[in-house]
Amino acid sequence: MNTAHEPLLPLSRQELETIFHIKYGRAGDLGWGPRMRLLFGYFNPDDQYETLVAKLVNKNTRWLDVGCGRDLFPSNRALARQLSERCAFLMGVDPDETLDQNPFVHAKARVPIENFVTDRGFDLVTMRMVAEHIANPAQVVNTLAKAINPGGYLMIYTVNRFSPVPLVTNLVPFGLHHPVKRLLWQTEKQDTFPTCFRMNTRRTLHRLMETSGLMERGFAYLDDCRTFGRFRMLLFCELSVWWLLRKLGLRYPENCLLGIYQRTSS
Repeated sequence: MNTAHEPLLPLSRQELETIFHIKYGRAGDLGWGPRMRLLFGYFNPDDQYETLVAKLVNKNTRWLDVGCGRDLFPSNRALARQLSERCAFLMGVDPDETLDQNPFVHAKARVPIENFVTDRGFDLVTMRMVAEHIANPAQVVNTLAKAINPGGYLMIYTVNRFSPVPLVTNLVPFGLHHPVKRLLWQTEKQDTFPTCFRMNTRRTLHRLMETSGLMERGFAYLDDCRTFGRFRMLLFCELSVWWLLRKLGLRYPENCLLGIYQRTSS
């Protein structure tokens, strides 16, 4: 457990590459997409979230994953299995029936997070792409804060509400969300849920966490070059624009938020 209050972000290239190769294979086995991203030195938001989780999970960690559904890491089941076996205890909480299909969690609670009650204390609570669906953020954060052991962490990985895709999502009827997601990312209909973006800025997250006794220990805007990741030439164009913007010291317009917050009081 990190108790020295040093920032946990940004992650080092070595940390990112370790998880990258667990996920995609060694250099000679990489597909064209991972090989191109590695050539550019680009790690996508999922890669960075998974790396931070792996950095914090050890044999003593009691871990609560919120909204996990059927998977901890949908694109990295090898790491999910490793961390599930490494930690002391892993509970998944999700009201959706897909939780019943999750092979990695040690215990399951099929309830809305607002209704989650436990006498266990957790060292790590993770929320992967869940915050954008939460209608009552203050209630949810307060519920989770109570479940975190002193010195423990809450990690939130979500979309930035002011990125282009979420802005468009707000304008498009929900019935059209899945056809677009299926075209771009081959997602399944049962993995598409309504969004409300009520805790999807750094300022809002900071306010919510501070109110519940959680202090920010690291924060990153994760450049998201996955919109056209299935299409070789479009991915090359996306990564080229990303590379140029970095050289100019500018943030890529499409990005996700990754925040890590620590409970400092007993």
